[in-house]
Amino acid sequence: MAVRGAVPEVIWARPERTGRGPRPAYTRDDIAAAAVRIADAGGLDAVSMRQVAAELGCGTMSLYNYVPRKEDLYELMMDAVGAEHALWPPSGDWRADLTRVAHEARALMHRHPWMPRLMSPVYGFSPHTLRYLEHCLACLDPLEARYGEKLELIAMLNGVVTTYVRNELDTAERVRALPWSEDEENAVRGAYLARQVASGEYPRMAAAFAEDPGPIDLEAVFERALTRILDAYTPR
Repeated sequence: MAVRGAVPEVIWARPERTGRGPRPAYTRDDIAAAAVRIADAGGLDAVSMRQVAAELGCGTMSLYNYVPRKEDLYELMMDAVGAEHALWPPSGDWRADLTRVAHEARALMHRHPWMPRLMSPVYGFSPHTLRYLEHCLACLDPLEARYGEKLELIAMLNGVVTTYVRNELDTAERVRALPWSEDEENAVRGAYLARQVASGEYPRMAAAFAEDPGPIDLEAVFERALTRILDAYTPR
């Protein structure tokens, strides 16, 4: 008897319906939508085969007939939210188009805060993700570069967006857990940092704070990060 998961398998290469039996009660889209609802409400750790089965109203073991592994469930989830990417016609301005792609990807991750944990090449070849990558490459048609370089550029942008959003989400989660207000927390930490910088032990940090005492404009930082990556690929 074959053991589930004993050989590598891609969920997208597996027929959604096998044999001539009765029509399946659920589609992959149904299963993915249920898992996404659970993750949006309670985070990725709330997603389990048992919880998805309960959301659908079926038995846990019967769900394995549709999705052999939890990793396959994650692929279905990433593909489902990947359908939310706006694949508008390229404008001919590749920098503007990729900037827009980055902003929309950031907004998508905020709508589904569990996404950054699954942003991996392993989940990068689902149908909707492939359409997204094809769209990004179409936006880059005006850029004279090899496709390998274009894919690197897309990966770098996705990496920056993912890292930035993960930091935003982690910060927001920490703030929610504070027993006092964010302003009180920042005031205490700011005062401590000011004392340390004024001690004379950190002259370069003191110069940095004198040059730009803050507060940090995080939106401007995000824009500069995108611009620097795009600049690296812009012909001179």
